[in-house]
Amino acid sequence: MGADEEGQPPARKREREEEPAAADEGGAAAAAEKRPRAADESEGASLLGLANYTDEEEEERGAPRGHANGRPHEEEEEEEEEDEDEEDERRAPERRPRQVELRRDCPYLDTVNRQVLDFDFEKFCSISLSNLNVYACLVCGKYYQGRGLKSHAYTHSLEAGHHVFINLQTEKVYCLPDGYEINDPSLEDIRHVLNPRFAREQVKILDKNKQWSRALDGSNYLPGMVGLNNIKETDFVNVTIQSLMRITPLRNFFLIPENYQHSKSPLVHRFGELTRKIWHARNFKGQVSPHEFLQAVMKASEKKFQIGVQSDPVEFMSWLLNTLHAKLRSSKKKNRSIIYDCFQGELEVVKEIHRKHLLDDEQNGEAGSQVETTSDGMVTQTSRVPFLMLGLDLPPPPLFKDAMEKNIIPQVPLFNILKKFDGETVTEVVRPSIARMRYRVIRLPKYMILHMRRFTKNNFFVEKNPTLVNFPVKNLELKDYIPLPKPKESEKLRSKYDLIANIVHDGKPGEGCYRVFVQRKSEEAWYEMQDLHVTETLPQMVALSEAYMQIYEQHE
Repeated sequence: MGADEEGQPPARKREREEEPAAADEGGAAAAAEKRPRAADESEGASLLGLANYTDEEEEERGAPRGHANGRPHEEEEEEEEEDEDEEDERRAPERRPRQVELRRDCPYLDTVNRQVLDFDFEKFCSISLSNLNVYACLVCGKYYQGRGLKSHAYTHSLEAGHHVFINLQTEKVYCLPDGYEINDPSLEDIRHVLNPRFAREQVKILDKNKQWSRALDGSNYLPGMVGLNNIKETDFVNVTIQSLMRITPLRNFFLIPENYQHSKSPLVHRFGELTRKIWHARNFKGQVSPHEFLQAVMKASEKKFQIGVQSDPVEFMSWLLNTLHAKLRSSKKKNRSIIYDCFQGELEVVKEIHRKHLLDDEQNGEAGSQVETTSDGMVTQTSRVPFLMLGLDLPPPPLFKDAMEKNIIPQVPLFNILKKFDGETVTEVVRPSIARMRYRVIRLPKYMILHMRRFTKNNFFVEKNPTLVNFPVKNLELKDYIPLPKPKESEKLRSKYDLIANIVHDGKPGEGCYRVFVQRKSEEAWYEMQDLHVTETLPQMVALSEAYMQIYEQHE
């Protein structure tokens, strides 16, 4: 059979190449016999499971070799050496330089169903649960591994008659079982949904965009204002992500993957992917599932935060910012990252403590601050502490009902509870030891995160403080209420802030759910977001809510 094949005219040979792979299975055995022996030995038993159609392609490329077309013996030897190198390279997955036919015309392109495509879930084969060489079937949306002769994707293409598959890593599209690569511009929109990309010029004008996008089902959505799927009690993650998406420098940093390619942390890369999906204007649907990000969170936090267990967004925000900073900083000496550039401020903490407690604190590693001793046995420690968020204490609600047999819900202005940071108001703490604390802000961050301590835990249950906080949505002027450090000569004091995100808790403590009010920069409109629900609202409604955590942006 081998001799017949070698003497074939080129036209007959081309016909054989275009036959489907199923018809070629008989020729594969002959092809395997005919390969050069040196290559066979180097290949070893490890390649037995590989797709046979690649060997056949090689055989057909190498069939009229040697002296049949009058080439000298040296060229033949060189080619044999190249073949051996190819065999070595082919052992590593994803890097084997297969010669795959590239075709523009595929008869199956009309079977691609964009309605079922969802790239938000983990890239695992639905049968073998492996994450290597995973392909998505563009007809039914399921994930399968490999495209070799015995692979799950190949089997699926024969069983279900679905022929178009995309590699989720390389974004190349193949037709199975024929095995050729499809090069068609109509598939670009699928590649963009699989891996959204942003040019630096696009990123700069994002906040000026007022255009709505249209999903495949005909619904309209605003890029950056898309709902997030609540997988199971993950609303605390959703409100945190929606708030962080309003931080312009942070968002711009994560929209361009080159900014954080040095980081090996899956959490950083999943957060970047999620940011790009939320702000992408060509999505197939008007919502995003933060599934991969949640898996990375569960792994990085060692299941402190997990799907199906309600947690506190303040704790989650604190953990997320600190973890992202640790994974992004270039070196421990510099200790700088986009997180610290956005959120880090500095406090001066004056701590009055009894001398007998001081020794305990020093043993706990709290030494290193300036210490002054007064006559009555009290010791004053002054230290500088960096912060990412400020906790505000609410006044306790009234214990007794009024004449109408109702508990009055008290109200307190934000400025009253901000006095904690004026450097004069004393806050008494019990842990780790009894002390009197005074705080003063000595450096303001670009983005200030405030959280109201609504929940108090005692030995029996968790209580929620229902006190309403009255706060301005625009122009929060800090210098009128707390003493601020004098700026350098060349700089201007920037103490005015605008609210950009406000997280609210509804319901009983330990239960209930979270929602968030966020501002859209391009038209200064406010939106209320609760998982998949996104509705426009009035700025007055934002101020009436039971605020739990807020993010303010400094005026330029």
